[in-house]
Amino acid sequence: MAAEVGYFTNTENGYVPAKLAHHSTGTQPLRLLRFIVNHVIPDTVKFLVQLVPLLLSGLVGLVLPTKRKSIRDHIALVTGGANGLGRALCLRLAQEGCHVAVVDIDQAGAQRTVEDVRKLGVKAEAFLADIANYEAVERLRLDVETKLGPVDVLVNNAGLLAILSLTEGKASDLERIVNVNLLSHFWTIRAFMPGMITRHRGHIVGIASIAAYFPVGRFIPYTVTKYAVRALMESLNSELRMDGLENAIHTTCVYPALIATRQQFMDMLDKLNFLKRFYVFTPEQVAEQIVSGMVSNKREVFVPNIMALLSKQFECLPASLRHLLVSCVMRGKIPKLTVRNESSRQP
Repeated sequence: MAAEVGYFTNTENGYVPAKLAHHSTGTQPLRLLRFIVNHVIPDTVKFLVQLVPLLLSGLVGLVLPTKRKSIRDHIALVTGGANGLGRALCLRLAQEGCHVAVVDIDQAGAQRTVEDVRKLGVKAEAFLADIANYEAVERLRLDVETKLGPVDVLVNNAGLLAILSLTEGKASDLERIVNVNLLSHFWTIRAFMPGMITRHRGHIVGIASIAAYFPVGRFIPYTVTKYAVRALMESLNSELRMDGLENAIHTTCVYPALIATRQQFMDMLDKLNFLKRFYVFTPEQVAEQIVSGMVSNKREVFVPNIMALLSKQFECLPASLRHLLVSCVMRGKIPKLTVRNESSRQP
């Protein structure tokens, strides 16, 4: 028996129904075998072949030291620098000799970070700013340049983690997530990159997430913004090359796995036995790998490094196998739980 499959195609007169070819439903086992032979086996072989050069590249990177650039006396601006990964990045950049602008809407937390950064022998100032607002970012630029100087290293770290499905949360909540996690990158890059171009020196770091490669349900707004940050950083790097600036301004996109910051999130993962299957990194461990990658001018930094191999090959797999792998990893169903956080910082 044949089954008709319909779809719709757009024309000048609107959407009209069209028909696909007839598909027989009487030889399912044979069709499955053909699918395995024609698609699954070749895809698996391709996956293994592509894995070899990546493994060799990783081994070479472990053996041969990478040339590092100096960022001593550069001005580094870190959004969401009051707590968590942002605070760890401020301290690690200070160890490299950077003077640090700590930006957050948590003024008290930003000031605590500043005090600890100054103990490392560099200058630091706290700046209260809502980076999701373009006018606020422009005012921030003027303020930072007045107190510290022009920004050489821009670290877009601020972000909101909300455990929300697509239909959950208020419209204002979703808008806030998109504005902080994504649009803030546009505003800060637009504000600070022109000065970098003029001085012919700069580095832009975007903190994405491994969720930009391994999407999981219940995190849809967060995951979408991290996918977008990945696209933004790759497009920005391409545009800099088109403009002949690849040797003057560098970009680094970061894909960290789980970071032990917000306790509520960690408690939820504990209940799912998630932590028994994945190693959770401290903010200091992640910051160390980010800064090490940045001074080596790496375009991408994965934490842990092995995720670089897994993520690249994960995308080569058929969609059905990707879904199966994610399901096996997650095992249980993630509960409906909203982690509310009104501060602009990376969890």
